[in-house]
Amino acid sequence: MNTNKFDDNLQTIRDLKAFDRKSGSWLERLIFNHRLLVVILCALATLLLGWDATKLTFNAAFEKTIPHHQPYIRNFLDNRSELAGLGNAVRVVVENKSGDIFAPDYLQALKEINDELFLTPGIDRANVKSLWMPVVRWNEVTEEGFTGGPVMPDNYTGSAENIEQLKQNIGRAQLLGSLVGNDYRSSMIFLPLLDKDVNTGAVLDYWELSKQLEAVRSKFSGEQGSAQVEIRLVGFAKVVGELLDGLVQMILYFAVAAVIAALIIFAWTRCLRSTLLVLACSCVAVLWQLGLIARLGYELDPYSILVPFLVFAIGVSHGAQKMNGIMQDIGRGTHKLVAARYTFRRLFLAGLTALAADAVGFAVLMMIDIPVIKDLAITASIGVALLVFTNLILLPVMLSYTGVSQKAAQRSLRADEAELGGVWKLLVRFTERRWALAALAASLVLLVGGFMVSTQLKIGDLDAGVSELRPNSRYNLDNAYITNRYSLSTDQFAVIVKTAPEGCLEYQTLIEADRLGWALQQVPGVQSTVSLADAVRKITAGSYEGSNKWLSIPPNQDVLNYAARTASTTNPELFNTDCSVMPVVAYLADHKAETLDRVVKAAEAFAAAHSTPEHQFLLAAGSAGIEAATNIVVKKANFTMLMYVYAAVIVLCFVTFRSWRAVIVAVVPLVITSVLCEALMVALGMGVKVATLPVIALGVGIGVDYALYLLSIQLARQRAGASLAEAYCYALRFTGKVVALVGVTLAAGVITWAFSPIKFQADMGILLTFMFLWNMLGALVLIPALSHFLLRGSATPDAARVQATTNVQRKVPAAQCL
Repeated sequence: MNTNKFDDNLQTIRDLKAFDRKSGSWLERLIFNHRLLVVILCALATLLLGWDATKLTFNAAFEKTIPHHQPYIRNFLDNRSELAGLGNAVRVVVENKSGDIFAPDYLQALKEINDELFLTPGIDRANVKSLWMPVVRWNEVTEEGFTGGPVMPDNYTGSAENIEQLKQNIGRAQLLGSLVGNDYRSSMIFLPLLDKDVNTGAVLDYWELSKQLEAVRSKFSGEQGSAQVEIRLVGFAKVVGELLDGLVQMILYFAVAAVIAALIIFAWTRCLRSTLLVLACSCVAVLWQLGLIARLGYELDPYSILVPFLVFAIGVSHGAQKMNGIMQDIGRGTHKLVAARYTFRRLFLAGLTALAADAVGFAVLMMIDIPVIKDLAITASIGVALLVFTNLILLPVMLSYTGVSQKAAQRSLRADEAELGGVWKLLVRFTERRWALAALAASLVLLVGGFMVSTQLKIGDLDAGVSELRPNSRYNLDNAYITNRYSLSTDQFAVIVKTAPEGCLEYQTLIEADRLGWALQQVPGVQSTVSLADAVRKITAGSYEGSNKWLSIPPNQDVLNYAARTASTTNPELFNTDCSVMPVVAYLADHKAETLDRVVKAAEAFAAAHSTPEHQFLLAAGSAGIEAATNIVVKKANFTMLMYVYAAVIVLCFVTFRSWRAVIVAVVPLVITSVLCEALMVALGMGVKVATLPVIALGVGIGVDYALYLLSIQLARQRAGASLAEAYCYALRFTGKVVALVGVTLAAGVITWAFSPIKFQADMGILLTFMFLWNMLGALVLIPALSHFLLRGSATPDAARVQATTNVQRKVPAAQCL
């Protein structure tokens, strides 16, 4: 038994017989004195949960993307059954690229497409609309009164007479810009969706529905007789389908991330067996996570699919710390089992606290009232909790069996004992007053500049299309086509007018609804509005030979009743069966954050001023209304979430360091990075929404790992009597270099997301890469700078306390540091 000259208390034990198996904490003895049992239990868990992971499904539900308890959403859900077409729907636009919609071959193809889509599972068939659906009707005033019928002529045969009659009916029904393109080259099939399959009762499978829609597109696109048909699809189901299709590529990125991590760690250690072991334990954590979430009944969706990547990256980072400690001890001649136990003693508490901080970063997301984010928080928290077993326990146990190559261990020891040079020597200079002041001044400039830019950060979408997808994606190109050629856009903002039964027929209610429509039309970004009041006005005029003098809402109840009965046959979506609910629908030019803000303010002001016990104006329904409600929740959660995650991180740091000064040193770099991340979002044109909301919380939770590993070692050395420069030098040697390695590895793992066809995943990859790197740089530079002013007096000799807390007691001569 020899005592290492660089070690105060831990002994270099080459012969395992000389090691006291009863030493260490009760947890260490429980784990390492029963190593084989630990390995067997982990192997059984891997087999069991691996089998469960094969049952994991991919899907995304419309209901899970909206905040259920937000007042607007509650209004929508409470009246959803009465609002046909204002919820979840798919719009299918069939274009004739070689002519117009009146070509017989085009109309025949449209009929076949309509029939096939009508029978697709998950479609609300009663409310399907197209030129071929009998519910789409025309009406006009004749000398004998009102006449009408379906837009598509009865007994249509494709004759010239039928075609001419169809043209007239489209004009009578005023379908131009709604179901028929303004250029007469396309028409629309409107498909409202059900939440559940009526046959099985199962939740609608959007991925399967998207595949069926694509099958129809593939089947009918191209030449259909003399018509050159092109089909365009928009709607939530198609967005989900596009996102889920991108998951296949994300699996490829997972493999690329694993290879990059392996190469970085191998380049650092030059030990193949330990590199593979670190990767294997991280993959085991991911496998356990997937198996557990499948067993608990959760599904992977386009948002939570990123979680396994994060769990893998976090696992690799903690594994690298453990491997580095074991490698150094083995290099000094310590037996591999003893080296594993020493490393467990040194880093288990810091690793556990770091993982707890990671878990907090995920867990606070559960406070956001959006089910898809709550699911992400739960699945991520499960994954981080599992890392405690796989990377803090299983990895040291496995390394106690395999050890590391002697060549790699000696190389690690030589690098550790060599004089610090280059950038590492420069980092130690930040413990000096002049360098510390320069670092803090530069940080203050970045903080102030970043904060000024971050004040421009918007809530919601900043692009006209679907921001989750690339601007040049098929979906966004289809959406742009429809927006440019149809007067009634897919972005609908509906205000629900709620009355007593038959109340929507009352004169005062219709007048108020008409005034609301007029008020919304004055808002920039609103294309047009539609309500029962508009239909009543037109039908009243039609009743009096179409005279424009009667284009009004008459106070005569009999006339209003007649108008409503007529409207129920031509526009049944304008009110419900007992006329207690009617929507005032505003069609928006886009769903950008500014547009929605303006519409919400106008609608809220009108509702506050005009709601009475007889008629209430409730916000909001329609795709744009739901998104506006989601933006409100995101805006509130953005600030509250950060407060919670920082509060939790501060508590964890205080429990770890028992010093408010150390807490400030650990947290300040995180705050600067958070502000700069928001500034980066402004620069890159990103808004805060469901997809980007978790990023900053995750960056804070994971970023504090660097400070925990560095500060725990630095403070231990200072309390043992070392100066700040010597203590920080030691921390750099023992964990600092690995902190840099971890930062680069984490960033390299998520930067691959930037190439994803799914834009929000690419955005998350860019933001997380930025936060990982800046948190790492901030920790390496600002911890010594802040310590100069806050922790210089922490060098109180207390070797016993060091032994009890960290057991990291190897001195490094000051000459090697300075």
